[in-house]
Amino acid sequence: MSHDEKILQIISNETKDAITQLDIVTPSIYASLFSKQAKKHDTDIEDEVAMSADIIQAQCSSLQKLQKETSKSAKELSEHTSKAISAIESNDTDSLKQVLQETKALRLEIEKLKESVYKDELTHAYNRKWFHDHYINEQDNTLRDKGTIVIIDLNYFKEINDTFGHIIGDKVLIFITNQLKKISKKVVRYGGDEFVILFTHQDTDMINKSLQELRENILTKKLKAHNEEFRVSFSYGLQAFPKGSELAKVIEDADKAMYEDKLNIKKRVQGIHP
Repeated sequence: MSHDEKILQIISNETKDAITQLDIVTPSIYASLFSKQAKKHDTDIEDEVAMSADIIQAQCSSLQKLQKETSKSAKELSEHTSKAISAIESNDTDSLKQVLQETKALRLEIEKLKESVYKDELTHAYNRKWFHDHYINEQDNTLRDKGTIVIIDLNYFKEINDTFGHIIGDKVLIFITNQLKKISKKVVRYGGDEFVILFTHQDTDMINKSLQELRENILTKKLKAHNEEFRVSFSYGLQAFPKGSELAKVIEDADKAMYEDKLNIKKRVQGIHP
C-alpha cells in the first residue's frame, strides 16, 4: 500500500466515524467532512481523480485475485467431496486416505484465504470487516452479544511520522499491535493509528488494570530511529455493553472516555522524546 493510499484510508475511516454521529448525510456533507479530515492530516486532495483511479485499479486486481482463489478452493472442495462419496460407496480405503490428505491441504489454503480477507495488511491485526462480520448484526448495526469494547489511539503519532518518516511510523503500529495482543488476541486496526480490542466479558476493572500496566510498560521502552531515541504511548477508553446495543452509541461512549484519558495522559507525557 502506497503512502497516498494509507493517508486516504485514515481520512476515509475518520470520515466514516464522523458520519455515524449524523442522522442525515448528503454528498455535500460527506465531501465537507472528508475535506476537514484531509486538512487535519495536511493532505492535498486536488488530484483526487488520479489517486482514486490508481486505488480502484489496485483494489480491482486484489478482488479478482481473491475471487480466483475462492473459485479454485470451491472447485477443489467439490472435487474432494465427490471423491469421498465415491470412495465411501465403493469402500475404497486408499482413496479415502488420499481424499483426507487433500482436504487437509485445502483447509490450510482456505485458512490463508480467510486471513487475507480479515487481517490488516500491515499489522496483521484484524480489520473492520472481521469486526463487523463476527460481532455486528448487519440489519440494525447492533452488537450480537454482551461484552466490553476498548478504543485505543496512539499519542503524538503524527509527530513520529513527521520526525522519522512513515516507515518508522509503520513499525510503531506493528510494535503497538504486538503489545496489545498480550492483553487479547482480538485486536482490530480500526483506522490509521486507532485500534479496538474486544472482550466477551464485562470485568472493566480487570481490563482497565491490564491496559494501565501495559501502557506503563511501553512507556519504559526506548525506541530508536536514525540514532535518535523516542517513546510511544497510547490513550484508551472502554465501554461495557449488553447484547443488542447500538454500535454507534457504544463507540461514541468509548471514544469520549478515550479523549478524557488522552487529556490526562498528555499532562504527564508531553511529546515523543524521553
